[in-house]
Amino acid sequence: MNINRMHGAGGQVMQNLIKETILGNLDNTSVNGGIGLNDLDDGATIPLGDKEIVFTVDGHTVSPIFFPGGNIGTLATCGTINDLSVMGAKPLALSLSIILPEGFEIEKLDKIMKSINKSCNEAGVAIITGDTKVSMVEDIIISSAGIGIVDKGKAIRDCGMKEGDKIIVSGNIGEHGMAVLLSREGFEFDTELKSDVAPLNDIIASVLNENIRVNAMKDPTRGGLADSLNEMVEKSGLGIYINEEDLPISDEIVALSDALGIDPLTVANEGKVVMAVHKDDAEKCLEILKKHPLGKNAKIIGEVVSEHKKVVMKTIVGKRIIDTPVGDPIPRVC
Repeated sequence: MNINRMHGAGGQVMQNLIKETILGNLDNTSVNGGIGLNDLDDGATIPLGDKEIVFTVDGHTVSPIFFPGGNIGTLATCGTINDLSVMGAKPLALSLSIILPEGFEIEKLDKIMKSINKSCNEAGVAIITGDTKVSMVEDIIISSAGIGIVDKGKAIRDCGMKEGDKIIVSGNIGEHGMAVLLSREGFEFDTELKSDVAPLNDIIASVLNENIRVNAMKDPTRGGLADSLNEMVEKSGLGIYINEEDLPISDEIVALSDALGIDPLTVANEGKVVMAVHKDDAEKCLEILKKHPLGKNAKIIGEVVSEHKKVVMKTIVGKRIIDTPVGDPIPRVC
């Protein structure tokens, strides 16, 4: 069997590859009893005294490299920052590894680097080390690792949701993947749709600084909201009910999804967070999110239950099980 794009597109195919071929060949996958690779969370932790270092890495091969609302540089930096942030960490620093194809225009690299700098400045994060190579690749590839810090025992896991928690999404879903798809394929839709790519550390900190009890958190990138919710369900041993009428989806995304036959729940986001919040804190959490520019469309979309172990969406005609997608319906978007 050979690798195909589905193996890197999120969803069940990629999860199987990671669990069977990658994890199956590694012995040492954690340090000092911290969160490790086997946990398959958004990052790992290294306990040090009364703190924990949070460590993550992300690779990007988006096509096209420039798209409405951002580019591969914005994506690489924000993606890494967001993986740290949803672990409850304060992002501190990033590494940057760039693989360039021979003949790549320096002007394009300059534009990408300026975007990287802008995103890092916005997030208050430094790039402190890196590596650059030229190779026989089709287009630029960027890999970024990041470190953050959190008080010991305070890292937020994607397995931590509890019965009764409310599920909150910070804004409209499906924008990044759909914007990249339209840019790549040149569909002639009358739209000004842009990627939602943005660093989430500030909006997440605004919630955590108010002592909101966030029990689980993820950024719904590859595989979209459907993949993230199913991961949270699988790891917690609980179930989720979501309400279709409460999903934050713009009319534009609904229309495009219908026209293209794509489920917006499975489309990648790059500037959204999904949280499982203690029911008594949910309304306050929503109020805080809505005050932030990135959270003005935040909504409570459902709740955590113990009666089943699936993601079930209530619709006007009944109930629909939301399965883990086989893979992202739009490849090479992050």
